[in-house]
Amino acid sequence: MTNSCDETPQEEKVASKYEFLVGSYTDSDQEGISLLTFNPEENLIATTVIAAGVKNPSFVISNKAQTLVFSVQETGGENGGQVSSFKFDRQNNTLELLDTKESFGNSPCYLALDPKEEFLVVGNYSGGNFSAYKISSGMLEHVQTINHEGQSIVSGRQDNPHVHSVVFHPNGNQMLVGDLGTDKIFIYDFNPTYAVPFNPASQPYIEVPPGSGPRHLAVHPDGKTVYLIHEMSAELGVYSYDAGKMARKQVAQLAGEGFIGNVGAAEVRISPDGKFVYASNRGDANDITVFAIGSDGNLTFVDRVATGGETPRNFAITKDGEYLIAGNQGSNNIILFDRDQKTGKLIKTDLSVSTNKPVYFFGLN
Repeated sequence: MTNSCDETPQEEKVASKYEFLVGSYTDSDQEGISLLTFNPEENLIATTVIAAGVKNPSFVISNKAQTLVFSVQETGGENGGQVSSFKFDRQNNTLELLDTKESFGNSPCYLALDPKEEFLVVGNYSGGNFSAYKISSGMLEHVQTINHEGQSIVSGRQDNPHVHSVVFHPNGNQMLVGDLGTDKIFIYDFNPTYAVPFNPASQPYIEVPPGSGPRHLAVHPDGKTVYLIHEMSAELGVYSYDAGKMARKQVAQLAGEGFIGNVGAAEVRISPDGKFVYASNRGDANDITVFAIGSDGNLTFVDRVATGGETPRNFAITKDGEYLIAGNQGSNNIILFDRDQKTGKLIKTDLSVSTNKPVYFFGLN
């Protein structure tokens, strides 16, 4: 692997081991939620299934104490898909199923915990809605479902609402919802003491350019800027946030100049130091674009790197900022990159691991 800071002692440069929960799409009962372990000292990376039989756990998160894990089961039915909670034994890295509830919308695809970890929210893509659950010792009590209405200009993709992300603002008072079908970011006030905790904010939504297709979003740690993946137009939108009011500032292209082919922007992540943004693009691009964040929150292009596989639906940065792992859903592999923390650039290593349809990572260290 490339060491971007050779003068820094290895024991000070990196953690001894990194671990991630891995969400996936499943094709058998032997598959489910996995644990990815990367040991830089031994130059080893591996995945192990720790909860078999969970169907399509395409989004998996843990609480801060790492005692509970929550997962969607991205399916459909009379009452939508499902959301499950597990007791997490970190010493042995085992999961014990605690509870499973209906998501009240088909194809649940995103989960979020409020800052105090009292509520779990699930976004239902095909259902065009989101549901909220009160958490008690890992058990889930359904308290609210909000259905979106509307459509946008792309027939077949935007005929109905499609909730693709639910993200709490760092202030803990609001939640932002990316809706691919309506080309809007919805803004909700969050009042945990209310019987129904979510209600439309005074600015209930902001419209994005028609045909963009809002997907995942990330809020800068300072709370002043929101970065939104425009899935269908393969762009990264930059939006200001000030006391619950949002406005579009910039739209950055992900595909390189002269690129011809299918696109499908997927994930956005902000580096731990808040200085860089990374965005993946699927289709025929299969790459990650790196942007530097200016003092005003706007973006400057830094680099673009191939992910070493097909359909990079998700990737994640280690909490110390040293590495990035990219999951290629289409080619069933996970690739490790060194990350230069000064420039933000990524350098592909020779480390990879094969695993079935990896589509989400949640860092545990």
